[in-house]
Amino acid sequence: MYAPERQQRILEIATASGRVEVTALARDLEVTPETIRRDLTQLERLGRLRRVHGGAIPVERFGFEPTVQHRSERLVAEKMRIAKAALDLLPDDGTILLDAGTTTACLADLLPLGRELTVVTNSLAIASTLADRSDLTLYVLGGRIRGRTQASVGEWATSPLAGIHVDVAFLGTNGLSVAHGLTTPDQDEAAAKRAMVAAARRAVVLADSTKVGLDHFCRFAALAEMDTFVTDTSLDDETVAEIEAAGPEVICA
Repeated sequence: MYAPERQQRILEIATASGRVEVTALARDLEVTPETIRRDLTQLERLGRLRRVHGGAIPVERFGFEPTVQHRSERLVAEKMRIAKAALDLLPDDGTILLDAGTTTACLADLLPLGRELTVVTNSLAIASTLADRSDLTLYVLGGRIRGRTQASVGEWATSPLAGIHVDVAFLGTNGLSVAHGLTTPDQDEAAAKRAMVAAARRAVVLADSTKVGLDHFCRFAALAEMDTFVTDTSLDDETVAEIEAAGPEVICA
């Protein structure tokens, strides 16, 4: 297969799957990872793909925000490992804030019994999961519900956050990079996340490694504002070192 044919095949896979990974492409196309990286670099120069950690994403996907249902079906094992690692960051008792997101929803599923925890959330899914837990005190932020993420946003969500202080906020993100920090496509959701960071004594971001290197429309926090970043084991040591140099401790689960 000549390089143009291989690159066309890479574009077809990326368009169909929403993402391509170097190791999988090298195996499937029977070439070296170095060859795939050169192909991805060439496609990025042509404006067809955007390089991200471990692979690339079609440029058109940067204007697309997947639904909760779509995200909940991806990287399930990695998200559960991240959530299990985040359990060690819970206070013995006290107040936590759970941002809307599929990885934070995994953490909600795993919250241990018998802890005297107060939970604040803007997620309909998380509120539904925890509503029957008699051992927890649950507060749900109001506001407009974004159907795509099932998160409450707007002034009714952000105003109460200005009047509270939680021990730990567990946040999700659509993108994370050293250059631009934590980002998300929607302005109102970014405002809610920004208010969560301000309301917390410690801020923890839970995100799988596919989010690393992505930059979306709205920035809601710098990496220096995060105390901890919990992710999966796909990050290389160099990337981990760069993120830690920018502020947060990185835990790879």
